[in-house]
Amino acid sequence: MRRSGEKFAFQAEVHRLMDIIINSLYSNKDVFLRELISNASDALDKIRFLSLTDKSILGEGDNTKLEIQIKLDKERKVLSIRDRGIGMTKDDLIKNLGTIAKSGTSAFLERMQKSGDINLIGQFGVGFYSVYLVGDRVEVRSKHNDDSAWVWASSADGNFEVYPDDDEADEALGRGTEIRIHLKDEASEYLSEDKLKELVKKYSQFINFPIYMWGSREVDEEVPVEEEEEVEKEEEKEDKDKEDTESDEEDDKDSEDEAEEEEEDDKKEKKRKTRVEKRTKWEWELLNSVKAIWLRSPKDVTDDEYREFYKSLAKDYSTDKPLAWTHFSAEGDVEFKAVLFIPPRAAYDMYDNYYANKAALKLYVRRVFISEEFEELLPKYLNFLKGLVDSDSLPLNVSREMLQAHSSLKTIRKKLVRKALDMIRRLAEDEEDAKAKAQEQREKDGSPKDGEEVVPSDAETQYEDFWREFGRAMKLGVIEDSSNRMRLAKLLRFKSSNDPEKLTSLEQYVARMKPGQKAIYYVTGPNREQLERSPFIEKLLKKGLEVLFLTEPVDEYLMQNLTDFDDKKFQNASKEDLKIGGKKSKEREKEMKESFKDLLAWWKEQLGSKEVEAVKLSERLASSPCVVVTSKYGWSANMERIMTSQALGDPTRQSYLKGRKILEVNPRHPIVRQLRDLVAADPKDESATAVASTLYETALIESGFSLEDPSKFAARIFTVLKSNLNIDPTADVEEEVDEEETEESSSETKDEDEIEAVGLGGDDVVDADSPEDDADVDKEAVGSGDARDSHDEL
Repeated sequence: MRRSGEKFAFQAEVHRLMDIIINSLYSNKDVFLRELISNASDALDKIRFLSLTDKSILGEGDNTKLEIQIKLDKERKVLSIRDRGIGMTKDDLIKNLGTIAKSGTSAFLERMQKSGDINLIGQFGVGFYSVYLVGDRVEVRSKHNDDSAWVWASSADGNFEVYPDDDEADEALGRGTEIRIHLKDEASEYLSEDKLKELVKKYSQFINFPIYMWGSREVDEEVPVEEEEEVEKEEEKEDKDKEDTESDEEDDKDSEDEAEEEEEDDKKEKKRKTRVEKRTKWEWELLNSVKAIWLRSPKDVTDDEYREFYKSLAKDYSTDKPLAWTHFSAEGDVEFKAVLFIPPRAAYDMYDNYYANKAALKLYVRRVFISEEFEELLPKYLNFLKGLVDSDSLPLNVSREMLQAHSSLKTIRKKLVRKALDMIRRLAEDEEDAKAKAQEQREKDGSPKDGEEVVPSDAETQYEDFWREFGRAMKLGVIEDSSNRMRLAKLLRFKSSNDPEKLTSLEQYVARMKPGQKAIYYVTGPNREQLERSPFIEKLLKKGLEVLFLTEPVDEYLMQNLTDFDDKKFQNASKEDLKIGGKKSKEREKEMKESFKDLLAWWKEQLGSKEVEAVKLSERLASSPCVVVTSKYGWSANMERIMTSQALGDPTRQSYLKGRKILEVNPRHPIVRQLRDLVAADPKDESATAVASTLYETALIESGFSLEDPSKFAARIFTVLKSNLNIDPTADVEEEVDEEETEESSSETKDEDEIEAVGLGGDDVVDADSPEDDADVDKEAVGSGDARDSHDEL
């Protein structure tokens, strides 16, 4: 029982205030425990800071233990959180726990947005009031070194009371604060020890101070068997009397044997007097055993500790190790510490739900977990990174919306992106260094020998592993992040004509460029094998120029945003105005154009302006007769293929974005030269028209376009095949006779024959057996149903 205390009225609209806290600030009730543990940590931080200059302030005994304790009373439905922090006086309780109500709701929200003084260490801010999400009454017991113990209590009904903590049934505080929450009926889930352990592990496992929970566990104990004790004693007494009698008869027995027997009897007696029982043992259990390694210097943390921390953070308990990590601190206007990891593999739905997936970076404020889906910390293309950020510059007790608008987040985001890209760059550099060292060592050892397979080490393939999992994310970064585009461009890797297996970087490509080469050549398509045989790059490969093979759909969008690298322009080999370079004879070129001028004009007229914009002589072809390229700023054939395959694509819009087609012909190809002669002899020659149409449609297919009317193309191909087989072009396909129709026809013919035969038989009967004047009557009978009777008579 307690005596009544002083009653106070909140000086603001408490119900409106509670509504703001419950509905606006906190959408998840679980955070109440996070807020209370955070407050307890702040109070412990302050007393620890004061003890640096005055050790006596900590007191003696248990008061020196800076820890947080959680205890459940399931019968009374009370949850208690206790700390041995700075504590509060009576005035502190009235002032600190009434600040929000006293300032008014509008002023409160304003202070929250401006990050006012509610974050002062050891004081209760808005986070304290989150207890009313789960409790209908709250009691705060607190003891400060400068005052006696006091209790603050309220049911959030507009009033609170403060009274001395003189209840003898309560354990003396000594120093610190204990919050007792009388849980609501709908909050009974928080009476579970497992639930509270889960919340502590999720939100507060990296708090600087140990968090203990009062709990029970089953243990095995040896207990005495009291009922059997007397029986055992009687048996022992009888055995002793018997032994004494035998001892009198056998005086000469060895004394050493008697000592051994007595020792064995003592062991048996001890064994018989105890048994193992299951008993419940109550004790304090440590909940936050994981150390906050980001608070330590990177030099003091081992690789194994980083790997174990990654497993705990990412909940990835496989045997795979993170590809890389970075651990750093930022100082200045915004202070924070961060640890970032590159996971060993991409999430299965990383690219399927690219824009819907949330960032996997956890945000902590003063070691208190705030959120694990905070999009403002990293751009989308770096969402695959795992890790955390712990800042002392951000406000703690605010909603997600208010935190997202905080000015410090932009600074944190910028530094995180830089550090993340530096980590990925080092991963690539380390791979190159490992390859160089391994090659040097192999040359020194004279390996590999003939037929011996070289197995690269993990260090030699670490960036290849990264690119295989997250390469598309880097390409998306080039598209989305213009401020870091050049940094990301150095991280790109492509398939190349230089090596059939290894990927190449843009820096390596530029280093291998031919003298006088001014462009970086590339071609896009569905796969490497098809691109290697593409007519677009025949002359490039013949001259020994390197070509990049871009085989992913995202590459088309990538090259629209990445126009140059290291002052070298990118050149799509499938588009017009391809400049290959090299010395050319102007007279020879002029002569060639004059020779094919009539053919090009005739061909353009045959195809029409709707089909192609122009017909030109090609500089890119070596062995193919012709190819279809697109205009410089329109879609390539590969891009057109990608867009037309979209389920929700708009054909009307696509028609404006398609590139204008240009037919380029190879003036050195025998087919083209023969066609020139045919057209020169007779421009209306039907065979020349057919050859020109077939060449153009074949070039369309080979260039990656689709035909608008494949049936016409197929018909022309069949005509060519007939000609090669010496078949008459006008020869018709032999008509197929239907077997069912043949059977029906045969059946009808057979029936007619039978009827005719029957009719003839009737005439014979009439002529033989009847008078001539009765013949007509008999014939009518035979022609009707009586034919069968006449047939039977015959």
